[in-house]
Amino acid sequence: MTAPILRRRELGRALLARQLLLERADTTVADAVTRLVGLQAQAPYAPYFGLWSRIRAFGTADLADALTGRRLVRIALMRSTVHLVTPDDIGALRPWAQPALDRELDTAFRAGLAGLDRAAVAAAGRALLGAGQLTPKELGAALSERWPDRESRALATVVRNLVPLVQVPPRAVWGIGGSTRYATAADWTGAEPAPAADPGQVVLRYLAAFGPASVADMQTWAGRTRLRSVVEGLRAGLVVFRDEHGVELFDLPEAPRPDAGVAAPVRFLPEYDNLLASHADRSRVITDEARRRVVTRNGMRATVLVDGEVAGAWKLRRAATSASLEVEPFRALTAGERAEVEAEGARLLAFAAPDARHELLVGYPG
Repeated sequence: MTAPILRRRELGRALLARQLLLERADTTVADAVTRLVGLQAQAPYAPYFGLWSRIRAFGTADLADALTGRRLVRIALMRSTVHLVTPDDIGALRPWAQPALDRELDTAFRAGLAGLDRAAVAAAGRALLGAGQLTPKELGAALSERWPDRESRALATVVRNLVPLVQVPPRAVWGIGGSTRYATAADWTGAEPAPAADPGQVVLRYLAAFGPASVADMQTWAGRTRLRSVVEGLRAGLVVFRDEHGVELFDLPEAPRPDAGVAAPVRFLPEYDNLLASHADRSRVITDEARRRVVTRNGMRATVLVDGEVAGAWKLRRAATSASLEVEPFRALTAGERAEVEAEGARLLAFAAPDARHELLVGYPG
């Protein structure tokens, strides 16, 4: 039997539904983060905006309190990037992410780590952090005393990639912030990774949050390869589609797949949002032209979704008593779209800077 075809717009609506972006959810911060298999958190305040766009009743204190209360943590996971997760998901996801963490050491630091006993460095780093929290620079300097012929940044990265380390508050605490300071996950939360990840269960969670998806999509999200055999082992319990190019897509039978005509409200997404980083083919929510304007040499810009697709970028600027939101459309907006962008932008300003004087500027495409 020929697999049904899902067109680009249908795939986009399915993704938005699972990412809580078609309708804000009545849920807790921890439940949302678990459902989304973590939020990208390289930019320390990005998850605040990502959760605000997804949860109906969300305030900055909800996440800040979860971080200081150790109910959520920031740790290197998929693609060797920092993610916001629950302590339980350290155990589930850190072993899954290990191939990407190993590959970073084998590529970005290959020359500097040649011939080095990485396990010994990891053990030394764990011991150092057992005596107290350290910044990456402090950790690297301490390790350099034992390995003086090695670059300190490379040594610190070995520990970061081989020992589960969390970035502790006040880093990423709204209104306070601070530099990156590490503690081991075991010391901070008591959580230790499982001896081995169950790749099938992680793939199923990925599909629940990002599907329908191809094997290449799954591998892009994970930052690892050789997942075809895992998917084949799950095939009997999945439904199979194809996209407009004939690529095979897998999904959970009962997962939402809204009609292409379902309305998609304007949403403001933060830098590095996983919506735009978790598929090999991202055309379901962003065109190639828009992607070139969003993904820069220095990272990924904050974006505006209009009718379910990236239609612009935004930047929030804060001063002592004022806050301005600048929106850069990538295409011409209809009068109705512009009004919706302005209304959602005003709500974002009220969320991010409730006591400041607000200025909202929605430009025109150049």
